[in-house]
Amino acid sequence: MPLSFERKIATMPKKYPAEVRERAVRMVLERLSEYPSVYAACKAVAPKLDVGPEALRRWVVQAQVDAGQKDGPTTDELEELKALRAEVRDLKEANEILKAASIFFARELDPRRR
Repeated sequence: MPLSFERKIATMPKKYPAEVRERAVRMVLERLSEYPSVYAACKAVAPKLDVGPEALRRWVVQAQVDAGQKDGPTTDELEELKALRAEVRDLKEANEILKAASIFFARELDPRRR
């Protein structure tokens, strides 16, 4: 007979639609004055929306940064940074391929090998 206990398995975070995120952030910002901290407000609102409190807190803080209420990189800056990092990664990969090709052709054209 199998054991009757549930094993908690780590899962990947959920992707929430933009409408859900915006609504959740709006709800927290509207009620922020009723709580001692952003986290406390998120912890109270999150279960009502079936959203994790930490995810909600990060959304709220990012919304505050985007609105200029807090210091930090804006969403646009974070997206640009992500794109630039991807470009750097691709350029490094292309550079490694070109280095390998130049070494290969240098050996092929070496007159001492004939």
